[in-house]
Amino acid sequence: RSVLTPINSTPSIFSSIIRNELYLSYYVKPSKGVGFLTIKYPNGSNYISSNRSNKDRPINYGDRGMTLEQEINDSNSYYLMKDIAVIHKKPTPIQIVKVDYPRRSAAVIKEAYFKQASTTDYNGIYMGKYIDFDAKETMNKTSLPLSNFHEHQIVHMKKCVEQGGICFALVKFVKLNEIFVLNSDNLFTFWNRMKNDGRKSISKKEFENLGYKINYQINPVLPYLDAVKKIIDSLN
Repeated sequence: RSVLTPINSTPSIFSSIIRNELYLSYYVKPSKGVGFLTIKYPNGSNYISSNRSNKDRPINYGDRGMTLEQEINDSNSYYLMKDIAVIHKKPTPIQIVKVDYPRRSAAVIKEAYFKQASTTDYNGIYMGKYIDFDAKETMNKTSLPLSNFHEHQIVHMKKCVEQGGICFALVKFVKLNEIFVLNSDNLFTFWNRMKNDGRKSISKKEFENLGYKINYQINPVLPYLDAVKKIIDSLN
């Protein structure tokens, strides 16, 4: 839809904004027709209109340069603001060893090390349940290598589940821009399969069959708690 704003009266000149592109149009006379002057972009290139209608284009609210961590953090902020859940990224415990002070108002960490092995990425409360999960990204299109997980993470999840917590893995197939929630019970099964000299990865087909696919939307951008609610409901 065009929004026309008069600039001069004689001849009548209008600026027209069409799909965020700026045009300058002027009316000559009905007998001579209407002419259009296109304003170029700052780099000197002309705008070339696409013949494809906007409503023909699929809307994808993901894949806008954000990492999976950013998508989760933005979604958690929305959940917190709407009083739906309180979920935060766990801080990584680091011991600072050496600090330089190039000037009095600044400090530069020169040496540090992890105090202990980190467990999972996120935890919090949702629907009265303790939530604990790990987020993984893979460039592989067909599977997620189980080498993305560590023994201590699996042990941590098992202990949380024993206490009634809800644990899962939130996995993004980056090149496909597809995200799944995989319940911890299924993750433990695949982990044990690998330990028994079985397959060392979880196939995408297994994610499709056993996991919950998460579709991007506006708010929250990653509605992963919809899948978590299904996991909780299945336990009741």
